[in-house]
Amino acid sequence: MLFYDDIYSSLDLPPRHRFPICKYAKLKARIEDIGLGQYLRPVNDKATQQQLTRCHTQAYVDAFCNGTQSQVDIKRMGFPWSEQLVERTLTSVGASIKAANYALKNGFSANLAGGYHHAFTDRASGFCIFNDLAIAACELIDTQQADVVLILDCDVHQGDGTAAILESRSDVVTCSIHCEQNFPRLKETSDYDFALPANTQNSEYLSTLKQALDLCVRVHQPDIVLYNAGADIFHKDELGHFNISLQGVLEREQIVLDYCYQHALPLMCALGGGYQRDTDSLVTVHQQLFSALQASRFLA
Repeated sequence: MLFYDDIYSSLDLPPRHRFPICKYAKLKARIEDIGLGQYLRPVNDKATQQQLTRCHTQAYVDAFCNGTQSQVDIKRMGFPWSEQLVERTLTSVGASIKAANYALKNGFSANLAGGYHHAFTDRASGFCIFNDLAIAACELIDTQQADVVLILDCDVHQGDGTAAILESRSDVVTCSIHCEQNFPRLKETSDYDFALPANTQNSEYLSTLKQALDLCVRVHQPDIVLYNAGADIFHKDELGHFNISLQGVLEREQIVLDYCYQHALPLMCALGGGYQRDTDSLVTVHQQLFSALQASRFLA
């Protein structure tokens, strides 16, 4: 099941803002074009205060939702505050929680947004406000639906907020495969960090992914994998610094899908980052996940 809401692309941003807000609606159209429209489902449920405070302080949740953040905090967030932003944020985080629950019961799901891995307990960072995958993981465990959750973060940027939020939890395993010479400048410590150099190419990247995934699953035996499928590993990404081809992105998605299917591991995917001014090209990179899904045994 694929979770989507029109609000994902319905955020008024200043001209030339760096965040490619229109990519979500374009991706939905692509998914319908390739024949996966039947799997699209509206979100319906927004994240609740109880869910948000599993990973974030009440003071921070209140400040964001009520629009009382400082200008420093708003600048770090990367978006101008608005009631529309609050609605969008609660909807997209709610979708990741819903998708994780669905995947655990049914094998697979994806949120056509999410992957907000720079959000910390008490602050936003890098276009990430609330850490949806951390929240979803803690929701599954705290409601006794799962014992161990693996967060596999393949965005080109380290999942620093995820690592910091979950540092003291042994029941949520954090694994980040990222570019060493990239944002954030100061890295946090995940349970497993695979920091690859700038200009990493397909073979090294895909080999690292296979080793990382197999290691985490063998050692921790997770009940579900929450996967951040960032499109910013692509060589044309303007904030990426890796040298991964479009075929390499497709093979990454195939590896994750095939591994989880073969090991009977429920898999929930979030969209993650991607920064190209040419949003049609960016959407093509994100589309690789769904092209791989279409050919996978999850839909057989």
